[in-house]
Amino acid sequence: MKTLVAVVAMGLVLAGCATGRLSSAERLELYRAHAGPPQPSMRYFGSLNGWTELGDSALAVWTRPSEAYLIELRGPCYGLSYATAIGLTSQTGQVSSRFDRVLVRDPNNGPSVPCFIGAIRPLDVKALRSSEQELRQAQVQEREAGQTPPAE
Repeated sequence: MKTLVAVVAMGLVLAGCATGRLSSAERLELYRAHAGPPQPSMRYFGSLNGWTELGDSALAVWTRPSEAYLIELRGPCYGLSYATAIGLTSQTGQVSSRFDRVLVRDPNNGPSVPCFIGAIRPLDVKALRSSEQELRQAQVQEREAGQTPPAE
């Protein structure tokens, strides 16, 4: 598993260095590399600690600083890439992959757009943060290596 994560991370470094930033698709692959198997539901008590869009059909949500989930949607979710806020539907403190939805708040005060959840996968937050740090360091080293020394 560590070898797979290292290979995925190195591929993302090479792809990300060309632009200086990872695309949503590259970030999604990084998150998938640190996600466990799908589970039927996740605990949710009405508020999120944070969230990250990963394209138009996936996002990561933090229920606590050290607890996060990769949520893959059943299809594209209109407005997710520029949403200012999201919500989750839930039943008795649980978000279910079969019945609940991500609600994307329209930044223009329009109605919330419901996006059906296809899969919920727990994230290894510690390993994810470590890989993100490694990617940032590799990008800095790449930028430094590309700088030319001043002319004397």
